[in-house]
Amino acid sequence: HAYSGGYTLTEGPYAQDGPRQLKLADEHVFKSLLANRFEYDGDSETALYDLQGWVGTTYDRLVVKAEGDVVEGRLVESQTDILWGHAVSTFWDTQVGVRVDSSDEGESRQWLAVGAQGLAPYWFELDIAAYIDAEGHTALALEAEYELLFTQRLILQPRAEMTAYGKNDAVNGIGQGLSTATFGLRLRYEITRQFAPYVGVEWAGTFGKTADLAEFSDESTNETRYIAGLRFWF
Repeated sequence: HAYSGGYTLTEGPYAQDGPRQLKLADEHVFKSLLANRFEYDGDSETALYDLQGWVGTTYDRLVVKAEGDVVEGRLVESQTDILWGHAVSTFWDTQVGVRVDSSDEGESRQWLAVGAQGLAPYWFELDIAAYIDAEGHTALALEAEYELLFTQRLILQPRAEMTAYGKNDAVNGIGQGLSTATFGLRLRYEITRQFAPYVGVEWAGTFGKTADLAEFSDESTNETRYIAGLRFWF
């Protein structure tokens, strides 16, 4: 440094013996866990969890995303992503890794995943990912969230999620093209920044060939859910 007088972290009268003691901010290892959705729908007796945890430095992190549905105490569907995240700008990380899907009614699938997650202009939180498996199945998933602050504690969160597939997968009830879309509103009250109960309403529907497969199996192609849940992080 121009003003150090020739002294460095490892040389000079103020240097400490042994390994370097001083660490810069981007050299520390941090960790976090966010339960963005931890909720229950009383009409269908379905619980849902949507968790994301990471550990690493400012620029490189191990990221785990886990989402699933629990019905009558049994996990019926789940999706788990294990990713390496790398910061490419102030508000954006690229992510690459694997995803594992499991379902009671279909076959489990393992995907190669690549995507990006971050904060878009006007404070939209986006999570975009593309997937491909060993059999040539492909998928594209998009999640978007926004927060409207009525007060510093009362917050309305619109949320949208869409998934499209590259080809038919009749075993898992998936059709080519836009497959599913979910739109919801959640109103939460932040007792603290880390702990916030919420209530909400959500509409979920299937489209195209996925809807045709659902109708063929006498399943509903859309539903409205009224939910209560808890959002927390540490």
